[in-house]
Amino acid sequence: MKEIVIGFLGCGNVGGGVWELLKNFAPEIAHRDQVTIRVKKVLVRDVNKARTCSVPKELLTTVPEDVLCDPEISMVVEFMGGEQPATEYMLTALKNRKTVVTANKVAVALNWHRLQEAAQKSKVGLYYEASVCGAIPIINVLMSSLQSNRIDKLMGIINGTTNYILSRMYDSGEDYKIVLQDAQKLGLAEPNPASDVEGMDAAYKLSIMASLAFHARVLYRNVFRQGITGITQMDITCGKEMGYVLKLLAIAKRQGNTIEVRVHPTFLPQDHPLSRVHGSFNAVYLHGHACQDMMLQGRGAGDMPTASAVVGDILHAATVAVHSHPTFANRAEPDASLTFTDNWSTRFFVRVSAKDTPGTLQKIAGWMAQENVSIATMLQKDAVEEGRVPLVFITHEASEKAMQAALSHMEKDVCTVESVIRVEA
Repeated sequence: MKEIVIGFLGCGNVGGGVWELLKNFAPEIAHRDQVTIRVKKVLVRDVNKARTCSVPKELLTTVPEDVLCDPEISMVVEFMGGEQPATEYMLTALKNRKTVVTANKVAVALNWHRLQEAAQKSKVGLYYEASVCGAIPIINVLMSSLQSNRIDKLMGIINGTTNYILSRMYDSGEDYKIVLQDAQKLGLAEPNPASDVEGMDAAYKLSIMASLAFHARVLYRNVFRQGITGITQMDITCGKEMGYVLKLLAIAKRQGNTIEVRVHPTFLPQDHPLSRVHGSFNAVYLHGHACQDMMLQGRGAGDMPTASAVVGDILHAATVAVHSHPTFANRAEPDASLTFTDNWSTRFFVRVSAKDTPGTLQKIAGWMAQENVSIATMLQKDAVEEGRVPLVFITHEASEKAMQAALSHMEKDVCTVESVIRVEA
């Protein structure tokens, strides 16, 4: 039976989960895959720190070279997170002819080209299924199962924290700050939740998914990003009355050589498959010319779902004869033939506080019409301040720049723009 000797870089919650899975499922792994996995060294900051997993203390080390330079270790599994020093450690492992498995979306999104080049030069593997959507096998689907498709559209709920917050706001009518505090108490949101609620986490993941879907390098900096911190309960309530559900969506579309990639709050019709994805669940909805519409849904975060994806990569890497890599030009800059647009077309939810006098609606519609933006649906709410009423519009499809130009025409003595949220079908 083949033995694979591996080393861990880090041993937090996910690393501990991987250790327990490898230990508890060893008989099944040996039977199914004809391999045994032996963890030889585990890099940690403090060998004396109390840990919930059962890693023996004698395996722990604070010296990176004990993992990166040991000739017996053929595979390194990285759990450190963040760009550095994780990237440099992984590069060292790859240059030392060790296959790398990682769940690190930041390191992959920002340094993918360097990591892949090192892996290919050393003829070893680079695996990162767990970097996007936890237990959902979206990386494998894009790299293998859908290779006979031209993917032209991908939309995903790929951050569990924001989906939990927006689901709670939709279901219970609670305000953002209250739900965020509860999410932090439950451990679903970090003490500093910026990476989640400002959309950075989703943007890193979208960079990876869009690159694979479109067979072209899509950089993190190409992704337009807007978080959910400005979302109010009134936005969600008004959208609900008009038949929409609010999600933080990661959206990627390709038409010819023009690509749009964006992360922002998005209203979806209540009957859209993604609208039914609640709580901390993740889902990816995509369209290919052959497969047509399809959706993958599951646990997108959490220690054990992520550990499950990592172990899947470990076993795949341990049993393949030749490691495969994406075949697009994975370089520091996107291919010169590609254009990344910031002028996508979509519908818009616009909420204004309007002066309660005759002719106000006509003026607002006129300002929109100047930029070829037309109103499809309107909702008027009861006045919340004397002389002003909330008006909500859903527009027909319009370009981003046309919508922004229309909003710039609006005069504050007639109406003030309170909220603008994009709408997808």
